[in-house]
Amino acid sequence: MAPVKKKSERLNRRGAVLIISMIFVLIFSALAVSMATLSGTNVQLASNQHKVGYAIASTESGLEAMRYWLTRVEIPSSTPPSNYFGTIVDTLQTDLTDNGILNITVLIDGSILPVALDSANGQGFEGEIIIDGNNPNILQVYTTGGGSEITRTIRVYYDIEPYEYPIFDFGLATKGPLHFLGNPTIIGINSNSEADIFIDSQNPLAMLVTGHTNFDGDISISSATANVDFWGSVKIGGDTGKKAIDNHITIGVEPPEFPVPDTQHFLQYATGDVIDSSTDLTGSMTLTNVIIAAGTDPNFEGNITIEGILYIEQPNIVTFSKNVDVRGMIVADGDVNDPGTNSISFLGNFATNPYPSGVEFDAIRQETGSSILAPGFAASFEGNFSAIGGVMAVSGVHFSGNVNAIVKGTIINYSENPTVVEGNATLNFDRSDSIKVPAGFDIYRILTYNPASYEELAL
Repeated sequence: MAPVKKKSERLNRRGAVLIISMIFVLIFSALAVSMATLSGTNVQLASNQHKVGYAIASTESGLEAMRYWLTRVEIPSSTPPSNYFGTIVDTLQTDLTDNGILNITVLIDGSILPVALDSANGQGFEGEIIIDGNNPNILQVYTTGGGSEITRTIRVYYDIEPYEYPIFDFGLATKGPLHFLGNPTIIGINSNSEADIFIDSQNPLAMLVTGHTNFDGDISISSATANVDFWGSVKIGGDTGKKAIDNHITIGVEPPEFPVPDTQHFLQYATGDVIDSSTDLTGSMTLTNVIIAAGTDPNFEGNITIEGILYIEQPNIVTFSKNVDVRGMIVADGDVNDPGTNSISFLGNFATNPYPSGVEFDAIRQETGSSILAPGFAASFEGNFSAIGGVMAVSGVHFSGNVNAIVKGTIINYSENPTVVEGNATLNFDRSDSIKVPAGFDIYRILTYNPASYEELAL
């Protein structure tokens, strides 16, 4: 009976092997199916990721395209916030048309119609611009990019703010040559750059210094063929001699815009007396929000205190024979393109100070950063020039007295005639508290991209 038992055991073992083999076949088949499914899923994921990449790239392209055109928009500062949106849309439509751009269309409601980027891959973008409902000084820009299957939407903000002219990065900027007929010292009180100089003259001799030179700031000259002539020792930016010239004078620089202030804006504050040919000018006077009528050519014989605005109409030749204390601003309505013989001469001591107290100055007290705005008028100072509290913008500058002044703004000369500083002049530029957009120069607003606002939206 024992042999029969062994044969049965062998048959049982053969059955077990068959079952185990089938189990392994099933396991490997399942693994094969799982791997095939996983591979297919990975392929699909890769395809989807590829499409997402296309969508984001399309959206980014739309953002950059709109960024280019939006940064060209200029909104007149007189535009009320309620009209910002319409002005932006009108400007975009006109700019696109004038430049022959046919594939980008901005509708009157701010919609940006679909723009094809790559038809083979279905890439394109569309979008919308709207004014923030909670802040009229913020423009929201939406762009959606991609194809029919996957899209992405990104929103960014643009701040609507006054344009800051680069000219105010300089202490002195002149359209004409610069002549220092003595030993000039130009100091940047807080940093050397406060005393930087720009010369936008095509005169072969852009700069002449007849004495010893001591400048903190750098000197930039627009003309590529310009020359400078230093008769004495030279010190610029802490360097001396040839090293000072090589390291701190740059020739052939792209000139910044020389903005002309809106002098008419200040006429609203000139609510005081009108000075004309019948006015007695023999004694000392306090001029409060006064107008000097055109053609008066007054000669003020006494000491003069100016409170608020002194508004000078053109044509006029205005002379102050004695000391002048400006507690506000001098504004002259001249024409930089046709200055004629318009001029303002200060024969005595000159200084500017803050606006006086009093309710009559409350409105104008908001006008800060400028002291003398007289485009089209030449200005000369023959006495002690000791302080100017903001921008001085004139068509011709001549200092012939004792100049040892604190200058809290930029001195601008629109004239192609030389800016002349005689004697041992010291100009101390302090722009630590200077206004980015000085009074009179808030001429238009621009759209400034805010990178911190970048946000991909889950739509």
